[in-house]
Amino acid sequence: MSGEQTPGSGGPRKRGGKAGGKAGGRPSESGKAGGRPSESGKAGGRPSVAGGSSKAGGRSGNSRPKQPGRPNPAEAGLDPARIAARDVLRAVRERDAYANLVLPGLLRDRRLNERDAALATELAYGAARAQGVLDAVVEHAASRPVSDIDGRLLDVIRLGAYQLLRTRVAPHAAVATSVDLVRSEAGQGQAGFVNAVLRRVSERTEAEWVELLAPDAERDPVGHSAFRHAHPAWIAQAFNDALGADAAELDEALAADDARPLVHLVARPGEISADELASITGGEPGPWSPYAVHLDSGGDPGRLDAVREGLAGVQDEGSQLVARALTLAELDGPDGGRWLDLCAGPGGKAALLGAIAAIDGATVDAVEPSEHRADLVRKTVRDLPVTVHAVDGRASGLDAGYDRVLVDAPCTGLGALRRRPEARWRRQASDVAGLVTLQRELLAAAVELVRPGGVVVYSTCSPHLSETVGVVADAVRRHGLTALDTATLAPGVPRAASGTSVQLWPHRHGTDAMFFAALRKDAS
Repeated sequence: MSGEQTPGSGGPRKRGGKAGGKAGGRPSESGKAGGRPSESGKAGGRPSVAGGSSKAGGRSGNSRPKQPGRPNPAEAGLDPARIAARDVLRAVRERDAYANLVLPGLLRDRRLNERDAALATELAYGAARAQGVLDAVVEHAASRPVSDIDGRLLDVIRLGAYQLLRTRVAPHAAVATSVDLVRSEAGQGQAGFVNAVLRRVSERTEAEWVELLAPDAERDPVGHSAFRHAHPAWIAQAFNDALGADAAELDEALAADDARPLVHLVARPGEISADELASITGGEPGPWSPYAVHLDSGGDPGRLDAVREGLAGVQDEGSQLVARALTLAELDGPDGGRWLDLCAGPGGKAALLGAIAAIDGATVDAVEPSEHRADLVRKTVRDLPVTVHAVDGRASGLDAGYDRVLVDAPCTGLGALRRRPEARWRRQASDVAGLVTLQRELLAAAVELVRPGGVVVYSTCSPHLSETVGVVADAVRRHGLTALDTATLAPGVPRAASGTSVQLWPHRHGTDAMFFAALRKDAS
C-alpha cells in the first residue's frame, strides 16, 4: 500500500518464462508513484516551506481547465517539453491531479521524443517538488502573494523560476520561453508581467535567495534546512525527530529526499532473476533486495517488455524488503502456508508475496476495500496463488489462523515524497492523527487474524514517529506481542536498525524511507 511506485506490474504473468527482446523504453523518474494516490491529502490552507499552496492562484476565472492531452493550437511552434510541463503543473493545481500519474500518459499521447520527454519530466517534477521555495521567491519578486496571481500565469512563473534557480537552462531561454507560453494564451499584457517577475527572480542564484528568505540557521536550524531543501517545516521536523541521535544528518536526508530518484524494478521470483532483468533493461542489480534492479534514465518503465509481460514490476527496493521480511520471519511452530496482505492496494507487495508463495507452496489472501483498487490488485497478481477480497481490513470477515500477516498501512507517505513531487505541499501535520487511529485499528485486526505463534509485519512509508514506533509500542502493550529483531530480516542492510524495528532512508540506502517492524503473537 505505501511505498510503491506505479505502474505496479504489467499484464498477465507468463509462468516459467523469460523476458524476451529489448526493453521497450528507457525508464526515468516519470510515473513512479510510491504508495497510493488516494492516501495523499488535499491542500488545506496555504502550506509553504514554513507552510505554499498546491492550488495557489486558483482556477482561472476566464477559461475552462484544458485537458492535459490536448495542446492549444495557438501554441504551435512553441517548445513541446515546456508545454507538457506546464500542463502537468496546471492539472496538479486545478484538479488536484498527481504529477506522476498525469505525465506518463501525456508523454505518450503527445509522442514527445526522448530528449523532450526527459526535459518535460525534469521541469514538471522539479517545479512541483520545489514549489514552496519557488513561491517564496516569486512572492518577493512580484511583491504580492502567489494567491493573488492568476493560476495560468503562476504555473508558467513556477516553471520559469525553477529553470532559473535549479537547472542549467540559460536565463534568457528560461525567461523567453515562459513569456512565449503566456503570450500565446493570455496576450502581451500578461506576458509583460511574467517577464518582469522572472527577470527579478534571475537577479539572484538559489543560494542567494535562500540566504535572503530562509529562517536564520542559528535560531531555527530545522526551518532553515526545510527551506533550503524545499520541504515544509513540519515535515523537516518529523525527519529530524526520526533521525534522533543522528539528527546531524538532517540536511543530507532532506537533500536526498529532494533529488530525482532512480526507478526500482522488482524481478518476480520464479520468473526471472535480478541479474537477468538487469541485463535486458540495462539496469544494475540493487544492493539490498535479491529481486531489485535500478534504472537511471528516461522513458516510461511501464513500456518495458519485462514489465508488460508480468516478469517484473516497478517497486521501490524498500518495499521489496518489507514483503521479503514477512517471508523470513521465524514463526513459533510450522508455517501452514496461510499468508495475508491486509492492505494490498495497489498490489506490488501482494504480487511479490504471491510469487514467493508459489515457490513455497503457500497461498495469500489480499484485502483492499476499494473495488476499483481491488481490480488493480487482481490484475497485478493474476496467475499467482493470491485471492483478492474487496473488504475493509478492519472488519474483513476472514477466518483467523494466518501464519503471516502484512499490514502495510495507509500513512502520510512522507517517506516517498521524492516519488510524489507535489505531495509534500498537500499533506498537513493535522493529517497524522486520523491516520494513526486507522493504523492502530488495522494492526489490531491483524493481531486477531494471525494465529498464536504467527508473525505480523507492520510497515509504513513514513518515518514519522507517531506512525511508526508509536503505533508499534501501543500494539505491543495492548495485544501481547513480542517485538522481533527486525534488522535480521533485512540482512546486509547497514544502519537500518531503529530499536527492534527497521527504518530505511534515501540518503543511507537509496530507498524510500520505509519503516517496518516484525511482531510475533504470543502463544495463549
